[in-house]
Amino acid sequence: MDELRYQRCELLFGDDYPKIRRANILLLGVGGVGSFTLDCLYRSGITNITIVDYDTYEITNQNRQLGSDALGEQKIEHLAKLYPGIKTIQRRIDAQWVEDFNFDSYDVVLDAVDDFKSKIALALKVSEKLISSTGSAKRVDTSMMQVAPIYETHGDKYAYKIRNALRKAKFEGSYTALFSPEPARCVEKGSFVAVTGAFGLALCSEAVKKILNT
Repeated sequence: MDELRYQRCELLFGDDYPKIRRANILLLGVGGVGSFTLDCLYRSGITNITIVDYDTYEITNQNRQLGSDALGEQKIEHLAKLYPGIKTIQRRIDAQWVEDFNFDSYDVVLDAVDDFKSKIALALKVSEKLISSTGSAKRVDTSMMQVAPIYETHGDKYAYKIRNALRKAKFEGSYTALFSPEPARCVEKGSFVAVTGAFGLALCSEAVKKILNT
């Protein structure tokens, strides 16, 4: 059955497709961005996916998060039912968790978390494997989304804050970041699934490209 399920992926990627199937991916955060990333990875035939999150579904998640019909359930537990075979870690992602966690077995680390200090800790510890989403909230125009090395991001206040923190930490490496220079349309964290979903799908795309280039 898998041969039919992933036939069109195999037609697209050809002899490189086994590299995608074998890749070991760590996805941090499965909210508005991360849930779409997970769906994309899974539909692409990647079988080794570990997701990390601690949260439960709330009604306010339903405008943008896949799986959020399961109100009150733990996100990772519900997603494990929707995507059989994925591995789950129920933990709050913070800088200390990043410091303590062993990333060695993973080929790609995907950052879809909101916590600022965690993003900095990830960059400092595992930049060679890292692909990170910056801010996807407060925006409506998917065509403004861009992908660049972190120090080449621009027009995004959150990415600016990350760059400043990395410079203060004397970070001299690089990693791929998703960002949008579109001006924010509100002060609070208003969100639109077209943009958060697009960030999630782009995170998956960048992961596949990284796998193919290694």
